[in-house]
Amino acid sequence: MILFPAIDLFEGKAVRLYKGDYSQMTVYNDRPEEVAADFAACGATHIHLVDLEGARSGGTPNLDTVLKIRESTGLFCEIGGGIRNMETVTRYLSAGLDRVILGTAAVADETFLRAAVDKYGEKIATGADIRDGYIAVKGWTEQSSVTMEAFFAKMEQLGVKTVICTDISRDGAMRGTNREMYRTLSEKFRVNITASGGVSSLEDVESLRRMDLYGAIIGKAYYTGDIDLKKAIEVAR
Repeated sequence: MILFPAIDLFEGKAVRLYKGDYSQMTVYNDRPEEVAADFAACGATHIHLVDLEGARSGGTPNLDTVLKIRESTGLFCEIGGGIRNMETVTRYLSAGLDRVILGTAAVADETFLRAAVDKYGEKIATGADIRDGYIAVKGWTEQSSVTMEAFFAKMEQLGVKTVICTDISRDGAMRGTNREMYRTLSEKFRVNITASGGVSSLEDVESLRRMDLYGAIIGKAYYTGDIDLKKAIEVAR
């Protein structure tokens, strides 16, 4: 299982939100590239990046910071947040990012999603941000009418290889990950699932690895010191 330590970006800084609430934001570092360098020093091979400004309003407002991280570490970088048209997809991939994650667009614009997958294949992932069994969109600010199961079935049908799946109720709450949800999804669907939200202990990492998940994202637990990233990477392997 691949461990993806995460950097959420807002105004060029490394931040974390509590359950996706922009009014509950903590700034952890004014220089995200320093955080990424520590990830690499701990043995990370992949980084999960989120442009929170992009997620809320679209565009690539933190592109310069993202490229600084990519160029300074050389690690595999995937990014999500506000990727709602082919121009933005192409901008990121042409700049050297390894994978882009479509969130709102994966729910709202199937034509765009299909075109992106047809053109870029495995470089396109989607985000399943789940609240009460339904997919949330627009930076988690709105609830869609699409169920978790319907979304995964659609992704499988369209040939999407990787889905980053977040239980919003667990994100940043430091109360463990939703193991039952990931177990159910991994048994039912043939896509690479990356678990996100509430991965807050080595026990969580070990449990997800035993399910043979593709990946897991560590966010707040790294910043608070609740997880030793170096040990977590060893457990994930």
